[in-house]
Amino acid sequence: MKWIAFGLALVVAVAAQAPVARATVLIFTTSLSGPNESPPNASPGTGSATVTIDDAANMMRVQVDFTDLLGNVTASHIHCCTSVPGTGTIGVATTTPTFTGFPSTPAGGHGTYDHTFDLLPATPTDTYNAAFVTLKGGTVKGARDALLAGLEAGEAYLNIHSDFSTEFRAGEIRGFLELTAVPEPSSLLLLAGAFCGMLPLFRRRNPGLRA
Repeated sequence: MKWIAFGLALVVAVAAQAPVARATVLIFTTSLSGPNESPPNASPGTGSATVTIDDAANMMRVQVDFTDLLGNVTASHIHCCTSVPGTGTIGVATTTPTFTGFPSTPAGGHGTYDHTFDLLPATPTDTYNAAFVTLKGGTVKGARDALLAGLEAGEAYLNIHSDFSTEFRAGEIRGFLELTAVPEPSSLLLLAGAFCGMLPLFRRRNPGLRA
């Protein structure tokens, strides 16, 4: 039993030290609110967002749910990349004037959004703000790499803008996206399989060992 426990501990230790870049799917989430804006505001609006990155297929799924905004929704984007993780403001990274097909929900209403973007589109502005592409070397690959790096570093936030006031047009609710899941089961299964394959060797070399 102690060898099985040791093997499981080894799997967990290696998984914890594996770099994020080795994963093929990254999931970022955030809660959206007025107090999360810069400067904070007293909007009663709330929401949540999930951004799922498949860096092998070069796809980005954006899912947003929100309600009770004081103004009519005018736009929503991902902004990137702030100089300090989790704080500050920065320009828009994703397509302008708003996410493709984002709902223009009236004040007080409930809105949902679910759209998948190509991270390497033939037309850069299908996914990115043209100014962001220019700033990141003038290529979609440069824009993609910068956005992924900003997300992983906690330097990107999702913002929903409304027309309630001039202040809210800069954003009524927002939240910094945080990495919450790195599904990579194949690597862990390979590691566990390798340990199980080696266990009989340990026992043959140490006949006194007991499970």
